[in-house]
Amino acid sequence: MRDGSRALRRVPALLLAAALLIPSAGSTRAQHLSGPCDLHRWTDETVRHFSKRHIGCAVRSFGPVPGGKTRAICIAKRESGLIPDASSLTGDYLGLYQHAADHWEDRYVTWTKKRWKLPDKAVSGRTNAVVTIRMVHGAGGWRKAGWPITGC
Repeated sequence: MRDGSRALRRVPALLLAAALLIPSAGSTRAQHLSGPCDLHRWTDETVRHFSKRHIGCAVRSFGPVPGGKTRAICIAKRESGLIPDASSLTGDYLGLYQHAADHWEDRYVTWTKKRWKLPDKAVSGRTNAVVTIRMVHGAGGWRKAGWPITGC
């Protein structure tokens, strides 16, 4: 019996060790992405919160922009409700910042770099945030880049 009780005393230590090795529900995904803002969505993270993190990263990486992260998030919330794959009823406007679909390809080519290997779709929240913040910074402000700041 004595040998069996020693084995039972080791079980809690083994369980603790296993718990430390197994990722928790709130851990990040292991997939690595190329380019800027290669954030990973937490298992329990909402799409809107993940969009806010992408926007914050883009502002830190490519700003400053007038109003900083707060205004950038406010404008995306107004434009798309912070839903990366949002589109207008007609499909003419796409993504977090509702870029004109007809202009997206040129904006993508102008404001990204091939080596970043960012998705080329306007409905990629990460790409849309990077393109938008780079445009706003390059233009010298939200209005100059084509976004009114009303309410933000």
